[in-house]
Amino acid sequence: MKTLKERILADGVCIGTEIVKVDSFLNHQIDVALLDEIGKEFARRFSGQQVSKILTVEASGIAIACMAARHFGNIPVVFAKKASPNTMTEDLYGAEVKSFTKGTVSVVRVSKRFLNPEDRVLILDDFLAHGEAAIGMAELVRQAGAELIGVGAVIEKQFQGGGKRLREKGCRIESLAIIESIKDGKINFLK
Repeated sequence: MKTLKERILADGVCIGTEIVKVDSFLNHQIDVALLDEIGKEFARRFSGQQVSKILTVEASGIAIACMAARHFGNIPVVFAKKASPNTMTEDLYGAEVKSFTKGTVSVVRVSKRFLNPEDRVLILDDFLAHGEAAIGMAELVRQAGAELIGVGAVIEKQFQGGGKRLREKGCRIESLAIIESIKDGKINFLK
């Protein structure tokens, strides 16, 4: 997605050779017009798949999933919670997820009321790096007996291998911008 790549180059900040910070438009402050275009692109790429729900993880994936849901006909967005608030008293699906940027392991949870065997689920998130969040969310879909349609990532960091891991498992991945490497403060996209 050309507009997204241009924005990453203009406003993204490289931290070493592993991290690109896009908090000025994607996951701290949100450029709503850009997110709308991102949502429209995910709907185009997964058109004809009869997606019934979008699954993401709190918090950075929620805005992306909500904007995309509009372009899928306002389907429900379910987000996996990283903590179990005392209001979550019902049965849950759960999976461990390791956060690369935070260096923590969490159990992501979804109420069994919100994922069902008849659901056709699309997973969306801001980044696909090592693939831990996507693999954890795919596990929630599996526990529910639902069908995983695919995984959409706004930005994939190819050099960290998560996309490769998921593709090797037969998962359809659609990444809107794929970063091949970060060298000397410069982002290099996969052609």
